[in-house]
Amino acid sequence: MDYQEYQKTAANESSGGTKQSVIIEIRAGTGGDEAGLFVRDLYRMYSKYAQSQGWGQRVLDSNQSDIGGYKEMVFELTGTGAFDHMQYESGVHRVQRIPKTEKQGRVHTSTITIAILEKPQKMDININPGDLRIDTYRSSGAGGQYVNKTESAIRITHKPSGIVVTSQTERSQLQNKENAMSILAARLLQAQQENDLSKLTAARREQIGWAKRSEKTRTYNYPQNRITDHRIEKSWHNLEDIIEGNMEPIFKAFKKWQEEQEKKVSSE
Repeated sequence: MDYQEYQKTAANESSGGTKQSVIIEIRAGTGGDEAGLFVRDLYRMYSKYAQSQGWGQRVLDSNQSDIGGYKEMVFELTGTGAFDHMQYESGVHRVQRIPKTEKQGRVHTSTITIAILEKPQKMDININPGDLRIDTYRSSGAGGQYVNKTESAIRITHKPSGIVVTSQTERSQLQNKENAMSILAARLLQAQQENDLSKLTAARREQIGWAKRSEKTRTYNYPQNRITDHRIEKSWHNLEDIIEGNMEPIFKAFKKWQEEQEKKVSSE
């Protein structure tokens, strides 16, 4: 399978042309509480951009930290071109800023990871109920009156793959199960696509698989009001504006970059 064949296969699998739904998983990495706050900030950034595009959104799972951040946030965006835009966000995001708790004024560096999952159509993934182990437990959080007192949180283990997903956002066990199944289906589709990708030659895989790599993807430098994307070696000096959800400059830059890469491949 060469690059052109892979593109043709991907186009056939995406029946709607522009993919309508995407599941985004944001997780705190190094940096403790500050990383959790950055998870919150980027979730807010994506949420505001989604609102500007008229996309639907819903939280599938979250794990709140003690100071208002999140250890993880999993949510779904639905709307024309949602996946096509958000696919560029996968990877390791690094933030450099002075935490509010820092009394010496020192800049700290924290990281978070973002996974972008295409939401499968019903015909894309077939999940055998017999392959699942479903457990219930009490939801956890920052405490207070909103912590669920009943075992409404859901943990689903897909036994053949070992993939484990959870959902504890809703008070309804049924809704949490539905959310967890959405996450599981998306992860299984991703695993299937990565298996297809592994069949390509190393050079072709490098050309089309850049968005899947878990390396330093983007740096948000608050003292210098600068965002730098290390994959396309481009910086923007309007960090605050972008963090408020005005992400169009980034997406336009990536669209241009992708078009240039496709021209290079087609000319070979």
